[in-house]
Amino acid sequence: MSSVSKVTAHEPKRGTPRAGSSTAPEIRDAEGNGQRSEGISIGVILGFPAEIAEELQRWRASFGDPMAGVIPAHITLVTTTMTQDWDATRNHVREVASKQEPFNVTIAGTGSFRPVSPVVFLNVEDGFGDCVSLHQQLQTGPLERELPFAYHPHVTVAHDVAPESLDEAETALKDYRATFPVASMGLYEHDDNGIWQLREELDFGTERDSDRGEDGAAGAR
Repeated sequence: MSSVSKVTAHEPKRGTPRAGSSTAPEIRDAEGNGQRSEGISIGVILGFPAEIAEELQRWRASFGDPMAGVIPAHITLVTTTMTQDWDATRNHVREVASKQEPFNVTIAGTGSFRPVSPVVFLNVEDGFGDCVSLHQQLQTGPLERELPFAYHPHVTVAHDVAPESLDEAETALKDYRATFPVASMGLYEHDDNGIWQLREELDFGTERDSDRGEDGAAGAR
């Protein structure tokens, strides 16, 4: 994925930790409950082109967010969800991916979940409906569960930092805008060490290949 159509925001000048790629194999569960119980805990996300992911991680670090270096910029499609049947879950996510055509995403301007949650995010404009549709399809069958809040596609840029830092994030990125194509989604497992491990990157619009084997695609980790 590449093809950034427009990015409008001045780069932060403060410290920047190591930025991860859009398919980084490890994501700490800073935005979940960090717990693992009986079964398998999974998540599904849309990753970003490296250029945008790295830029947004630098911004997140500039607001003092300690998770900037370990959570690549992304759009969550399925948040931390327990499943009892890995094979059924994997096949379910593959099936949804096979029916989804690639689409463009535009992220633009800021919003906040305050006062309910100390989060500032970038809005999803183009692609909002596609994200909602994917979420609705994915959160069925082996991943069906009641969610505490209605699903709202977004890109977190500051989480659980001081109020003034949240204010700064909301102001600094209010004119940010970027557009890029999305052609796949990542299926992650939350392991016993509290780290999100990429199990499979699933291309959109492709039927399941016979050469994927029992353990998934060539990109499975």
